Amino acid sequence: MRSVAIDGPSGAGKSTIARFAAKRLGFIYVDTGAIYRAVGLFAKMNNVGSKDSEAVGSLLPKIKIDIRYDESGLQHMILNGEDVSESIRTPEVSIYASDVSAIPSVRAFLLGMQRDLAERYDVIMDGRDIGTVVLPNASVKVFLTASPEARAKRRFLELQAKGTECSYEDVLKDMRYRDENDSSRQIAPLKPASDSVFVDTTDKTLGESIEEVLKIITERLGL
Repeated sequence: MRSVAIDGPSGAGKSTIARFAAKRLGFIYVDTGAIYRAVGLFAKMNNVGSKDSEAVGSLLPKIKIDIRYDESGLQHMILNGEDVSESIRTPEVSIYASDVSAIPSVRAFLLGMQRDLAERYDVIMDGRDIGTVVLPNASVKVFLTASPEARAKRRFLELQAKGTECSYEDVLKDMRYRDENDSSRQIAPLKPASDSVFVDTTDKTLGESIEEVLKIITERLGL
């Protein structure tokens, strides 16, 4: 099976670009950030602190996560039988996801699920440690980045479009929190793999970014 790892900070365009690329190439798209968000949402629903590693760990046996795809190839996250694809996208759940992703028991709990998908399908998988930890032997590795301000603006407009009340300043603050949290954690920190291809999307349109990533993938895979 062929695998593409796309890593980078929150808001760099990983999910959108990976989803478009997967659809174009006929691969399965796996948004690993959504999986961590589902765990974070469950902890929040159970009034467990996002940094309480023991309490979060005790919840894991109660969590059943499924990934389903609709006709357009869009990934839906199913948490204990309920589609939580929308509710995992709030700023508060973003913070929860970042915090719980630093907990070793959570990462171990989800690692097997992610690798199993890559063994069964041609995948484009995005996250923060795909090329370094989850799929270190991925066929292609891309590291997407953009300035914090550009990433915050994109996320702010996305939340506004969904009717979520928030301010740009709050989104930027959360973005910087996640950057620091994800980059400084001891377990699988956010960092590019040594063989990653860098793509900076700060001054690129979505279309330009998609085409650049597609070019990298197709050239590396000989498609």
